Amino acid sequence: MIKLLKKSSFEIFFKNLQTQGKTIYAPKNNGKKIEFSKIDNFADIVFDYIKSNQSTKEIVFPRYHKVFRYTKQADDTVVLQDFSADSVPETVVIGQRPCDAVGILALKAIFETDIADKPFTARFNKTSFITISCTKSDENCFCTSSGLNPGSTEGSDILLTPIENGDYYAEILTEKGTKILEANASLFEDSPEIDKNKYLAKVEVRFDNKIIHEKLNTIFDHETWVEQSLQCIGCGACAYVCPACACFDILDEDNGRSGFRYKCWDSCGFGNFTIHTSGHNPREVQSQRWRQRIYHKFSYMPKREHVFGCVGCGRCTDVCPVNMNIMEHLQTINAL
Repeated sequence: MIKLLKKSSFEIFFKNLQTQGKTIYAPKNNGKKIEFSKIDNFADIVFDYIKSNQSTKEIVFPRYHKVFRYTKQADDTVVLQDFSADSVPETVVIGQRPCDAVGILALKAIFETDIADKPFTARFNKTSFITISCTKSDENCFCTSSGLNPGSTEGSDILLTPIENGDYYAEILTEKGTKILEANASLFEDSPEIDKNKYLAKVEVRFDNKIIHEKLNTIFDHETWVEQSLQCIGCGACAYVCPACACFDILDEDNGRSGFRYKCWDSCGFGNFTIHTSGHNPREVQSQRWRQRIYHKFSYMPKREHVFGCVGCGRCTDVCPVNMNIMEHLQTINAL
């Protein structure tokens, strides 16, 4: 379904969502970075930005959250307080980029394969994504090499593309998006279909992710993994800003009478990530961990979850303290 949302109606739309009881996340300038935060005032939303420093994955996959808590009673019985979907508010994310929307889909594929992860599924089901297409890009953006484009619709409930006069060409894509439209019907006007591509950022194709996928079938022991990993210090920054990285650890805190179990972000780039109780580490050097990162995103996930684990946002390159550039590494693999 195609509609038009005028610039003058956007603030009214925002206030309507608040009145309808939605918790709203949107990009906000915190003085140093553009981060997705809970927004109470429309004026705090930043629209003129290329990409936020962190993706929106934390909204559905928090960097830290309690899975359950327990209390031991005087008679030694244990009372367990499990995660409840009722604790998750109805949420709307406004202004994420298409690459982040697709990143959420990659997480969904991971966390809902076989047995669904209850907390993730609850957050995803109660969150609607109103994405805004990219009209600008930077030198580290490579979404077109990852099979996407600056106006990709996958993973969005409503996709807004900025057009003339600051208005938005609105594509209503899912049942969630339709419900938002129906609750705010007076603000969305009829619109003919247009070629939105003329409004989108131009991102050059640098490699083909499907070729990478095929190449990885034959280069597991190639010397390129050592060459590429020589700079890597295993800090994990790339994993923490990645929209599609889902590595986590599960830990317990206990004082003898009560405690809780929590899940927190982790990274396959950390030296201890795969260490066994015996002390054996099957990925004992950084080249093996770097190889795992690439294989997971471009080989294992496409085979198992039928999605690629890289959306081409370039954040990993943006934050790398030793200037590793994943796009350059993938171009090297593409050319092998």
